[in-house]
Amino acid sequence: MKNFTELDLNPALKRAIADLKYEIPTPIQAQALPILLGKPTDFIGLAATGTGKTAAFSIPLLERIDPSLRKLQGLVLCPTRELAMQVSGQITLMGKHLGIRALPIYGGSEYGNQISGLKAGISVVVGTPGRLVDHINRGTLKLGDLKALILDEADEMISMGFKDDLEAILKAAPHKENNIWLFSATMSRDVRRVADTYLKNPVTVQVNKKEMLSNTVEQIYYSTNESNKPEVLCKLIDIAEDFYGLVFCQTKSLVIDLTSFLNERGYKVDCLHGDKDQKSRERTMQSYRDRRVSILICTDVASRGLDVKDVTHVINYSLPRELDSYVHRIGRTARSGKPGFAMSLVAPMNRHLIPRIEKMTNSRMREGKIPSGKDIFKKKIKKILSEFNNQKTFTRAMEMMEDTWKTETEHMTKEEIIGRFLVMGFPAMFEGAKEAPPQQRTPPRRDFKHDTRPSHKHASGGGHRHHKRRG
Repeated sequence: MKNFTELDLNPALKRAIADLKYEIPTPIQAQALPILLGKPTDFIGLAATGTGKTAAFSIPLLERIDPSLRKLQGLVLCPTRELAMQVSGQITLMGKHLGIRALPIYGGSEYGNQISGLKAGISVVVGTPGRLVDHINRGTLKLGDLKALILDEADEMISMGFKDDLEAILKAAPHKENNIWLFSATMSRDVRRVADTYLKNPVTVQVNKKEMLSNTVEQIYYSTNESNKPEVLCKLIDIAEDFYGLVFCQTKSLVIDLTSFLNERGYKVDCLHGDKDQKSRERTMQSYRDRRVSILICTDVASRGLDVKDVTHVINYSLPRELDSYVHRIGRTARSGKPGFAMSLVAPMNRHLIPRIEKMTNSRMREGKIPSGKDIFKKKIKKILSEFNNQKTFTRAMEMMEDTWKTETEHMTKEEIIGRFLVMGFPAMFEGAKEAPPQQRTPPRRDFKHDTRPSHKHASGGGHRHHKRRG
């Protein structure tokens, strides 16, 4: 399969796919769609976050659903509220010309609206395991007419403590007409046991690490000491063109410290971590999508399910201990054929991880040169030149000049006049040490020593991954 037009689909679904400008399928879509659109079967798809799994299961799910049957026919399980909202929105967009929409169900929101939606005869529900089990126990979520049960990010649901809820839903689902499609980044022992217990002769597709990475992402690493990382991060942001990116940290405490540090420097920044409540999380994501915030600092656990378009940069403030997470992280840039940058700040003690990542991904990481203060000054001045050329009202200023201006400047070169105005208009850029970042005041030093070595993945998000979390 090389193009979505090759698929034999309902014309209304084809129209929605064209509206979304889907043309060339990702590797997981190219392999999964012909299988899931064919003879009914259970299925296992192994691919990283950000590789297009949502369309891989949504298109065949929508093909199976009968819009005239006002009963639940498709159920998608997701590990986080954010991912549930994203997936339900995507299914609704693809099902709009079919008259099919998806209802998101997750903890932290009122039961009333969810119950009303279920009673209205919704065709597809996308939800987190804890809240879905609550609805099953209440009798408000009925699975008798299911045609497809989809486990999205199965490994993450299990690692977050949803294993019992997941199995409760699988046991409650019908086994005759219903197929189970399991998607996961990794096939851990627990995921394998779930698959062996509940899936019947599944067809398996695995996308290797190389295929997961976009060929338009440029991978760069910067060698630096831990104590210099905050300043290096500032320089990388400053030197970039229209930075709109994600910065990954290992722990909640580091996310909070780094966000405070950048806020004091005047950057438009916010954060996501495991202890943030749902309303705060939704406000943060809306600000980021609206570009009121251009930098999002987050842990791996908090970032699951993020779907933000046009991310220009992903920065690994520290390399993850479990290198599969590296692929998850950088997969959020360079989507849909657009260019993107994956940057990693590497302390000397972690330099040995670079060859391991290159071997795992079958790709090269280029060593980058940390920009100097002078490099950043030049970029700032170049931006000022663009604004200078766009001035439309300068003739009024010329009319207000007295002859004294001409007398005082006639012996100066053009460069000197421009230089004097630059220093007057932007004094902070030219004061202090030559290598000082061209930001606002320098904040008090913060202690970043707790990130001197790569922490275990389970430390992300404040160490909450081993505790069972309801929806």
